[in-house]
Amino acid sequence: MEGDFTCYQNPLTGRYAGKEMSYLWSPQFKHATWRRLWLALATEEKALGLDITDEQIEQMAAHLDDIDFEAVAKVEKELRHDVMSHIHVFGAQCPAAMPIIHLGATSCYVTDNTELIQMRDGLKIIRQKLLKLIRQIADFALANKSLPTLGFTHYQPAQLTTVGKRFSLYLQDFLMDLEQLNFQLEQIPFRSVKGTTGTQASFLALFDGDHDKVRELERRIAARMGFDRIVAVSGQTYTRKVDYFVVSVLAGIAQSASKIATDIRLLANLREMEEPFGKKQIGSSAMAYKRNPMRSERICSLARYLLTLPNNNAITHTVQWFERTLDDSANRRIVLPEAFLTADIILSILIDVTSGLQLWPNVIKRRVMAELPFMATENILMAAVKAGGDRQTLHEVIRVNSMEAARRIKEEGGDNDLLDRLRRAPEFAAVAPHFDELVDPAKFIGRAPEQVEDFIRDEVEPVLRRYADEWQSASVDAVNV
Repeated sequence: MEGDFTCYQNPLTGRYAGKEMSYLWSPQFKHATWRRLWLALATEEKALGLDITDEQIEQMAAHLDDIDFEAVAKVEKELRHDVMSHIHVFGAQCPAAMPIIHLGATSCYVTDNTELIQMRDGLKIIRQKLLKLIRQIADFALANKSLPTLGFTHYQPAQLTTVGKRFSLYLQDFLMDLEQLNFQLEQIPFRSVKGTTGTQASFLALFDGDHDKVRELERRIAARMGFDRIVAVSGQTYTRKVDYFVVSVLAGIAQSASKIATDIRLLANLREMEEPFGKKQIGSSAMAYKRNPMRSERICSLARYLLTLPNNNAITHTVQWFERTLDDSANRRIVLPEAFLTADIILSILIDVTSGLQLWPNVIKRRVMAELPFMATENILMAAVKAGGDRQTLHEVIRVNSMEAARRIKEEGGDNDLLDRLRRAPEFAAVAPHFDELVDPAKFIGRAPEQVEDFIRDEVEPVLRRYADEWQSASVDAVNV
């Protein structure tokens, strides 16, 4: 961390965030984008016939990134207006252009359009990491598609599944998140030039009532900034429902991440699976033996925060009176960057966790075998009936011995000895030699391996092939344990 340690520092940027997302929401990126928007406006206004000179354009183009933030702060103290303070400082650097900077525009020309650019580019960064995560989980699921494990419903032992099948459920969630992300990425519109109340009156006046030129100006600026969709109508701002939809995508990723991280935490308690643990990592300041699932816990902690943010955006939209009120501004300065930073951090941590998950197959098998005798009784019953036994008599023997085995487990803390009891029962003598075959865990996992294969082949791999360049080039910052 850098800076004044006597002031509050946001842990999202000071402790957790990756460089790419941090830069996207930085003052440098934001205000350099304002200058690019002013340059785009002047360039296209000139191309459509307004009296703007090459010198003015050249001066603006020469000072897109060299922002004097101290000078801006001094001017803003006097003007009490952030956009105007930046116009004045920019204009001082390119004096010939000062008269035409921001010509016809309102503040939301730079603020709203910049935020839409940041959200678009932020979703692209998120998509890269989400794809990388999907690749890792898919590989893990395939590698463990046939490893039997005890399934839980109500967090009580249920039927068997496989480790790979369980991870295919997480994979499906993230694939759905990717679909929603792609949809919103395609839908994000550009505000472009709309004027003070969205009527474009100032631009119509600049072009002497030529509606076609106003339409063309709007289209050209959007294209210059990389957008092919433009808000059809607006007040002073684009509808804040866009913020809600975009942040909801990020919250959806948080849901999925918290689900898998919670399950990893539960499995760590069962000693079946653990997240990566550094050689010198300390799990507890007091209990040196502990291996706490700290990264998974951090995912859940950050996800809980992100999950609350869509409601904030929803409320902001509801209170935008008529063409706009300014009570959205201070709120959105916080919520938009923090939503993207939090989602980015969550994905980085989860990529780190899933890249080094530790499975303990012997522990998994022991738990399976502790519960499997109860699950296998139907198979044993059917085999004994085929061998000539009476179904009702056999059922009663199983019932009595199951109750006694369960009592022994609960009251005495003993192992599940149901199979040994049934082996000794004369009614099951004909099939007792085949018990090991009848209780083979692989016979109780149904189509789990095939489901994993089919799902990844048919739904996951086509997506990963489509975006191969993105997930292969995804930059994931080192996680601060």
